[in-house]
Amino acid sequence: MGITVVKRSGEREPYDANKINLAIEAATVGLDENITWVTQIASELELTLFDGITTQQLDEAVIQVALQNVKDDPAFDTVAARLLLKTIYKRVLGDYATSEELKELHRAHFKPNVTRGVEEGLLDPRLVEMFDLDFLASKLEPAHDELLKYIGVVTLNNRYGIKGRNGDALEVPQYFWMRIAMGLSLNEANPTEAALKFYEKMSSLEYLAAGSTLVNAGTIYPQLANCFVMEMQDDMEHIAKTTRDVMWLTKGTGGIGLSVTKLRAQGSPIRSNNTTSTGPIPFMHTIDSILRAVSRGGKKFGALCFYMENWHLDFPEFLELRNNSGDPYRRTRTANTAVWISDEFMKRVQNDDDWYLFDPLEVSDLNELYGKEFSARYTEYVAKAEAGEMRMFKKISAREQFKSILISLQTTSHPWLTWKDTINNRALNNNTGTIHLSNLCTEITLPQDEDNVSVCNLASINLSQHLITDPATGAVRVDFGKIEESARLAVRQLDNLIDITRSSVKEADFSNQENRAVGLGVMGFTDIIEKLGHSYESEEAYDLIDEIMEHVSYAAIDASTELAKERGAYNNFEGSRWSQGLVPIDSIALTEQDRGMQIKVNRTTRLDWDALREKVKGGMRNATLMAIAPTASIGLVAGTTPGLDPQFSQIFSRATSNGKFLEVNRNLVADLQKRGIWESTREAILRSQGDIQNIAAIPDDLKAVYKTSFQLSPYAFLEVAARAQKWIDQAISRNMYLETRDLGDMMDIYFGAWERGVKTTYYLHMKPRHTAEQSTVKVNKTEELVASKSAPAEASAGSAAPAAPARRGFGGLAPKAGA
Repeated sequence: MGITVVKRSGEREPYDANKINLAIEAATVGLDENITWVTQIASELELTLFDGITTQQLDEAVIQVALQNVKDDPAFDTVAARLLLKTIYKRVLGDYATSEELKELHRAHFKPNVTRGVEEGLLDPRLVEMFDLDFLASKLEPAHDELLKYIGVVTLNNRYGIKGRNGDALEVPQYFWMRIAMGLSLNEANPTEAALKFYEKMSSLEYLAAGSTLVNAGTIYPQLANCFVMEMQDDMEHIAKTTRDVMWLTKGTGGIGLSVTKLRAQGSPIRSNNTTSTGPIPFMHTIDSILRAVSRGGKKFGALCFYMENWHLDFPEFLELRNNSGDPYRRTRTANTAVWISDEFMKRVQNDDDWYLFDPLEVSDLNELYGKEFSARYTEYVAKAEAGEMRMFKKISAREQFKSILISLQTTSHPWLTWKDTINNRALNNNTGTIHLSNLCTEITLPQDEDNVSVCNLASINLSQHLITDPATGAVRVDFGKIEESARLAVRQLDNLIDITRSSVKEADFSNQENRAVGLGVMGFTDIIEKLGHSYESEEAYDLIDEIMEHVSYAAIDASTELAKERGAYNNFEGSRWSQGLVPIDSIALTEQDRGMQIKVNRTTRLDWDALREKVKGGMRNATLMAIAPTASIGLVAGTTPGLDPQFSQIFSRATSNGKFLEVNRNLVADLQKRGIWESTREAILRSQGDIQNIAAIPDDLKAVYKTSFQLSPYAFLEVAARAQKWIDQAISRNMYLETRDLGDMMDIYFGAWERGVKTTYYLHMKPRHTAEQSTVKVNKTEELVASKSAPAEASAGSAAPAAPARRGFGGLAPKAGA
């Protein structure tokens, strides 16, 4: 009995193997051994066929067969991406036979699809009123889709693409990029020209706007800002308003940071009704429930991080918020937590001094002070407490509290550690108030108060698209000129966003217009150092991130000065450190002066910063310009490593809201293929779950380049962050990866972050204690045992990981792991 295929019209036709083979062959053009792949995919596909299979099921089956072979060669991912793209093209544009026909279909359908989006109330009417759609359609370049990996195509299509009211997809990837570019050009004098420039950068994956922008740009709901930073006041009316604001910002897909430090402690008097306060914890639980109730389109819970200073009397309970056990009404299951730490506390940890906890009602000014002023005032309150002049306080060991923070961090990955005084002392927009917290992902550092909900708008340069290969020698280097070009255009795009975006919170819109804060970051750092042949923990890597961020910083600041000439400086420019001609690297000396200690960071510069300092005095368009976000989602679209993160593994399964995807490090495979050993080492790499360090057949120099996150020194993560931070006016979303579970080691590591002037840290990932046995690869236990015995010691060639500092005496407070 023959197999028949059910078409979309409901008609049946015989299964045509030749048609499928031709489609697979087209998807393998330009790849090595493509004929072999056609045969392999086609033969495996036949095992999945059944009579009555629909054309959609058949398309999906071919893609899945390609994907299941990605472990053998990452090129199968390219095949799967091309096959998926073809199904999207056919669904949105219709069938085609050649690349020329595909380009013509892109041109012909663009204007009608944009018009339909406007007519159905999905897209901003200005897209058809202000732009030359025929001209923009002629500039669409479907070949740019070749840059997308399979997971990138899925993410664009499922998460960001616009669908009609009847569920029909209205966008192919290039329509998506052009719609975003148009949505960010609405305030330009020549919007069509500007949109084309933005489109060419984003469709080439040279930089990407952040998630909220990609979701909403060009739509009738232009909530394009990414991060909102707010402070809850110790007032029932403001608590209620904050709750309302969280609901609306969550609905608009924004990530939120919320400080609760000002809320009085549990048991603190409430004079209006002669009762006592329940403290901040119950209000935090309520907001946590709201995050789950107001989900984002039914797909994802809201995202928020609570911040509290660690002198708050209820801080011990704050540490328990993420615990699995305990009173569920005093826990948060969705919201994250972070601790806001002063230099005073770090010095008391260093000196093994006492630490005092207070009720904010009695020490209301502490929250507004930082640096030396905080230390002086805090010392006064300590003296008052010892003299019996404070109603509520508690005395503990500073080291004991630091240990408690790290125990909680180790067991729940919360609270994240962020340093209040470093952030405030290194801020250049310091004239608009104290910075009380960071954002959801710890990279945004902006002042806020009752009248200002701080807003930041993000984009990230994809470093992987800024490399040059010498055609004669094959040598790869960084194109710094192209990086500067991307930075300048991205700053203009971000500045446009501020005038176009709208939130549902007036204090956010007000702060956005007053300060025009943006955060330009980078992603793909690990991707490029692998391509350049550097270990993450090498001086070459440290110098490279230093030089890259210097160029990004210089170009971004210079672009903002030029925008100030064209459009005017931001309203709060006068009185800022910018107005004094200071740039980010100058904040290191300011912090050292206030702290009374040296910041341990390399001070090398390469560009003419004195000339730029003079330009800065004349005006800045933006209060802030740089921040390195985690780029977890847009990194998938860009097909590169997120932010500054190392490789988690060389082969692993990634779970996202769009499904599970097998990730294979293409750089490693390419290097092994060049040396002719990929085929012979592939099974061993699969058996070791992507760890190559004990595979004897792999050379030591490659082992040094391809260490994974838990094999690298944690001090390498700090060194990379410190080198980047010296050029960044905001902060870095710095994930940490630790193999050690020793609390003394952890105290040294996080103390080292503070010493290097790092402003914030993000998630802590601990190496699992146990590894599951693999059942999906061929295993010969005898060969494995022989190989492990003959494997050389872990390579150190090319490695220059900073040595761990001598123990500061912290280790005696904590038992060894497993003790």
